[in-house]
Amino acid sequence: MNTLYEQATPWQRLRPVFTGFDATLLTAMLILAAIGLVTMYSAGFDHGTRFVDHGRNMLLGLATLFLVMQIPPHKLQRLAVPLYLIGMVLVVATAIPGLGITRKGATRWLNVGVVIQPSEILKIAAPLMLAWWFQKREGLLRAWDFVVAAMLLLLPVALVAKQPDLGTALLILFGGLYVIFFAGLSWRLVLPVLLLAAVAITALVLAGPMICADGVQWPVLRPYQQQRICTLLDPTRDPLGKGFHILQGMIAIGSGGVSGKGFMSGTQTHLEFIPERTTDFIFAAFCEEFGLAGAALLMLGFLFLIFRGLVIAAEAPTVFSRLLAAATTMSLFTYAFVNMGMVSGILPVVGVPLPFLSYGGTAMISLGLAIGILMSVARSRRLMQS
Repeated sequence: MNTLYEQATPWQRLRPVFTGFDATLLTAMLILAAIGLVTMYSAGFDHGTRFVDHGRNMLLGLATLFLVMQIPPHKLQRLAVPLYLIGMVLVVATAIPGLGITRKGATRWLNVGVVIQPSEILKIAAPLMLAWWFQKREGLLRAWDFVVAAMLLLLPVALVAKQPDLGTALLILFGGLYVIFFAGLSWRLVLPVLLLAAVAITALVLAGPMICADGVQWPVLRPYQQQRICTLLDPTRDPLGKGFHILQGMIAIGSGGVSGKGFMSGTQTHLEFIPERTTDFIFAAFCEEFGLAGAALLMLGFLFLIFRGLVIAAEAPTVFSRLLAAATTMSLFTYAFVNMGMVSGILPVVGVPLPFLSYGGTAMISLGLAIGILMSVARSRRLMQS
């Protein structure tokens, strides 16, 4: 075998590294990436170097994808515990004076020579840890195992929420809950929670004028979190302040109509009425220029990506890879749903980027990591079959 390897050409040696991409998943990713580049050119061509930087970030994300897909799922499994512990230690370290960096009242960043946001690590480390836990308990699952999984999840969620960073804490929570659900959590436990949430949301909407009156303080939530919910219930309460983002996003989306105003012809976007038009609110800029038809195409692209991810998860050869792929896919769905929902005025503004479209280096690398994991799982199944 060594002789055959020595006689192989350089391309024959490198060929396995550059093959094994899941063609369907890659197609979905390229469609969304193309839409992202077109949208960023329009929204950010007069915003410094945003378009060029967005392209660079996509290349960084692609490099991350390429590197991660080379790591077989069983090796990713070995990284679960160390990555989880490192993420936890770094999040705790943000509270240490001199290391933690506070911006806008939140201590979310850490100075370790370079500035990092440790909670980003836990977005993947928490689901990875839970998938590792359920793999270890394969065939032996008991109710207590789900309790342990819940504790492993709630600890990082609580630490991140305390920074405070409720948006990221919720994303970590959902990522972990997806793992727990796909591990076999009974619907008898899920349905009561969903019913209670529906009742709570209905009560919140009906009682909105009373509980959002001036001087009313809510327990548990911080004032800015209460303000976000009240602004969602009635953005016209402060149209030039807290409600400005939601109102301008809704105006831009509505003004696009069915077919949109046309590429680079969005008045709300280019007259700078849309705040954060290249980051959190880029969906509003997209809808203004491409209308309902463009929004439908974008949503179909995300559905295509999510469907393929779930198929990869269903065909995964091990419990670990199945749970990790399913949770990763549903996390991408959560990002897209939450971003579109907050821009459309049906969810609070929590600062969640829209995958492939929103500007941001960390977000694009995280996206490359997620797609790389799916590629790795799909690749491992094909190698087992060959």
